[in-house]
Amino acid sequence: MLGLERRARKSSFLAFSGGLLAALAIGLSAYASHGLNEPLAQSNLNTAALYLFGHGAVLAILGPASLNTLGRSALYVLLLGVLLFSGSLAAGVLAGWTTRLAPAGGMLLMGGWVLLAIAALRR
Repeated sequence: MLGLERRARKSSFLAFSGGLLAALAIGLSAYASHGLNEPLAQSNLNTAALYLFGHGAVLAILGPASLNTLGRSALYVLLLGVLLFSGSLAAGVLAGWTTRLAPAGGMLLMGGWVLLAIAALRR
């Protein structure tokens, strides 16, 4: 029983990351609304914020859950995907960098969701 209690109280990197992503999403969205005048830049930053917030919430909720190995792997794939996708869009707006990593991030996001669906069937 002690092992289960300790696992239940164990901090979760995924939940921590999810909370940070959601907080960052709020800031990016506010900046898009109040700090940018160009519609395309606003749209790109709002898209990045939307994906950060949604996936951050999923990571915060499911991160501490006792998932099977495939489910936990799916969450890490989602984390990497949202960092690449949203990070690429945000860096494109804020630093003028290329958004070349956005498609790879999007593919990882789709793959992560498929893995999570498969993991749910295997429970």
